[in-house]
Amino acid sequence: MIKNKLFILSLMSAVSLQIMAQQIVTVTVSNPTKSIRSDVPVVLNLAKYGEVQKAVVTVDGKEIPSQLDDLNTDLVNDELCFLADLGKKETKEYLVKLYQEGQQTQYTARTFAELCLPSKNKKLAKNKQDVYLRSITFDKKTKDVYHYVHSHGLCFESDLIALRVYFDNRQTVDLYGKTHKGLVIYDTQFYPSKEQLENNSGDDVLWVGDTYGLGALRGWDGTHSLLLDSVKYRTQRVISEGPLRAIVEVEDKGWVPAPGLKPITATIRYTVYAGHRDVDCDVFFTKDVSDYRFSTGLINIKNSSEFSDKEGLRGCYGTDWPTGKDDGQHKLETVGLGIYIPVQYFDNEKSATSDDYTDIVKPQGKQLSYKLAYTSADENFGFKGAKEWYNWLKEWKQEQLSPVQIEIK
Repeated sequence: MIKNKLFILSLMSAVSLQIMAQQIVTVTVSNPTKSIRSDVPVVLNLAKYGEVQKAVVTVDGKEIPSQLDDLNTDLVNDELCFLADLGKKETKEYLVKLYQEGQQTQYTARTFAELCLPSKNKKLAKNKQDVYLRSITFDKKTKDVYHYVHSHGLCFESDLIALRVYFDNRQTVDLYGKTHKGLVIYDTQFYPSKEQLENNSGDDVLWVGDTYGLGALRGWDGTHSLLLDSVKYRTQRVISEGPLRAIVEVEDKGWVPAPGLKPITATIRYTVYAGHRDVDCDVFFTKDVSDYRFSTGLINIKNSSEFSDKEGLRGCYGTDWPTGKDDGQHKLETVGLGIYIPVQYFDNEKSATSDDYTDIVKPQGKQLSYKLAYTSADENFGFKGAKEWYNWLKEWKQEQLSPVQIEIK
């Protein structure tokens, strides 16, 4: 009798969940290429589906992880994301159920992001800081933002890579080299302990100085790249920390990119997806800046080789001390860097200097987008040298030029 009651309650619960569904959407995803595509992001705009609180995505009758994101922090979810795995020329149908009640299932995290302040407890180790923020803004009167924020800025990662963005006039993107796949930022906060290093946690692998590091956005005066010295309010925020993608933003209000230009506001959004070593960099401006030019690019790592197709794809591969010199505590690190600028945003490429490989970029209206990627020789899942890295960069660009085809019914 008790078993029958439990069965009826379970059945009623399942039926009520079905009734709660506001929309059932079929998403058809097709791979147009003869290459296997794994962890391909599929993003559904939720604007016309009401205030979605829960989503369930299935393929071939099996539930797969999905993620809801509130991009503008108004407490209403704006996008649904899930990852598709497709064989050569394969097409799959994904069934998406959207609910206006309930809570999103907590799936295994494959991405993470954090923004921390140093704790007042001075006894806490550098990898044990516990003042977590979602957003923080500094006025230009603050002289040393770099040392005020732990890790010198926000951190974000996928299971393949981890990065941080310096919270100062450089806004440089710095790199963490992983030894194996998995998440490390919550445990190391970019400063692994001796014990963590002994257990192959990975470590900071790049000295950046005043360079771009990996694809920092800078001003351009027609001749020189310019740091973001003239910014009225500087903000960093965590939009989403997983499980399938981490999204962070850097906002510069009242930024004068070059002498003689009017101040602008730029929001630089970095998005990294699970299973990816590349990062989307999308820049949103509050007014049309099509006539402006900006610079970005890659640090010229000591002893690095360079690759370029002269059409927006550029990379380098080299070895240097991660602290800029031999301090007796770190080993030489070898990394490969890459940047891909779509044709509509690519203006021209500058010759390498001793510090940087510079590309000039042109916004389209109020937006600018490009992609970044890197590898570390410490990875047990990475590449064996520059040749393999440059081959991957070429394949990477081809994937961007042949995206999966998505149809929503």
